[in-house]
Amino acid sequence: MTKIFRESSFYYIAIPLVMAIWPLAIWQKYLPRASENWQQQEKRFYEATNLMEQILALDGDRLRFEDNKGRDKFDYTIAIDTAARQVGMPSTNYSISSRPIRTSGRERTQDCQIIIQQADIEQFAKFISNLQTTWASLRCEKITLTRTRGLPDAWKIDLTLKYYY
Repeated sequence: MTKIFRESSFYYIAIPLVMAIWPLAIWQKYLPRASENWQQQEKRFYEATNLMEQILALDGDRLRFEDNKGRDKFDYTIAIDTAARQVGMPSTNYSISSRPIRTSGRERTQDCQIIIQQADIEQFAKFISNLQTTWASLRCEKITLTRTRGLPDAWKIDLTLKYYY
């Protein structure tokens, strides 16, 4: 048997035979798998498209905020009051102090400090999430949480925000 491997005629026959069988093996094994993967990816694409259309239909107002190119229309009091109302935070529970718009080079920014007297973590997380998803140009610069004594989930929150025009 080892003598056959030493013959050059064996390789002249075996190599073309393997090269002829190789595409058939790929066609039989890998092509159906590639087709299944393509169908799965196509299905996921259409599901994601439908989901994005539902999100757009339910909360299309988010796009309108960014489409307003009148950048001077942003106001901290309106944005914060709206986000606080959405999470059920009373307006007497927080104070807002904003600074005027500053220009540094080509960048215009406005800072704001918010002090929330008492909020739980879940309420605060929803509040900051609502703010930042509604106003994409709003960045949170600093958060300081101080636990209120005697209460299990009550925090005083000092928050510094910066809006980029």
